[in-house]
Amino acid sequence: MNRLVGVLAVALVAGCSTTTTGSGAPPPPSQAQAPTGLKVEEVVGGLSHAWDVGFLPGGQMLVTQRDGKLTLVKDGKATDVKADLADVEPRGEGGLMGLVVHPDFLTSHRFTTCQTSRDDVRLVTWQLSDDGTSAQRIKNPLLGGLPVNPSGRHSGCRPTIAQDGSLLVGTGDTANGTAAQNLDSLGGKVLRISLETGAAQSDNPIAGSRVYTYGHRNVQGVAVNPKTGQVFTAEHGPDIDDELNLLKPGANYGWDPGQGGTKPGYDEGVPMTDLQRFPDAVPAVWVSGDPTEAISGAAFLASSQWGDLEGVLAVAALKGSKLMLFTLTPEGGVHSVAVPAELDGTHGRLRAARLGPDGALYVTSSNGTDDKLLKVTRG
Repeated sequence: MNRLVGVLAVALVAGCSTTTTGSGAPPPPSQAQAPTGLKVEEVVGGLSHAWDVGFLPGGQMLVTQRDGKLTLVKDGKATDVKADLADVEPRGEGGLMGLVVHPDFLTSHRFTTCQTSRDDVRLVTWQLSDDGTSAQRIKNPLLGGLPVNPSGRHSGCRPTIAQDGSLLVGTGDTANGTAAQNLDSLGGKVLRISLETGAAQSDNPIAGSRVYTYGHRNVQGVAVNPKTGQVFTAEHGPDIDDELNLLKPGANYGWDPGQGGTKPGYDEGVPMTDLQRFPDAVPAVWVSGDPTEAISGAAFLASSQWGDLEGVLAVAALKGSKLMLFTLTPEGGVHSVAVPAELDGTHGRLRAARLGPDGALYVTSSNGTDDKLLKVTRG
């Protein structure tokens, strides 16, 4: 089955929903007029592959850097946090990656990171000192055994807290041909686990399993719509077809580069959502077509200060070096896509996108040298 280009760039049809063609590609969304008047401020610079950001009381922030540094940002200054990160192995697409601050941080001082070691990708829970200068491992690991590629390829790993307090974790397939469809593997999945214990939630769609959805290639962003509870993932495609997916519990998203174990190695010529092999697989609500954007972190603009952009899904792009703004339908389809000029090729590769408690969007660049933590607001 031939994969189709998702966004056809000119004659685009407005008002589409999740209805799909037989190929699995969603109808192309309209190209919305780029919003104007965004204000982009540099909070701090001098970072290296800034991967994620979490928010602490009093306006402080924690930032993870892929090379194994944890940084506290306070009053426009970045300070390294002393923490035992000696086992973090920054290789290729792996290292110190995603971060979530626990909802009870005010009393517990806890946060959880996702990181690669020599043997696996693991989630580690930490406790930050009262002065923010150091952090101690509390649960090491909260969850281990996520597969890792020796090169670090397709390591994931984006944790996000769901509305019910569960921890959702987007993982990569580690360029293993069978991982995404193998329910015994934690690679190529979105996991749903307890933030306290790392165990599978009792009401998960597959009894006793941490797997929430499967058949993913490399999930780089997980965003929860605060009004509807819908969960969206941003996922890297191979040479074409990055995907924005709306999650359905227990569903298969159709990535199978091993073709059920019938093909050796890692065949990236297969469709991202293979409806020929998996007729019940869930098609993406948006695909990039060719070229890919390498979409990454995602967050909803859930504050009235955004005006007509309130409720829009903001998605950072690495290869595309831009911020993409998706206007969604109530059903979770993509109505239109816009790219603001203020973040279109202006700061290089963009990785994290998180909404702060002040309602501003915080975005990181990931160019390798002098990377930035940016604050984006509506001017």
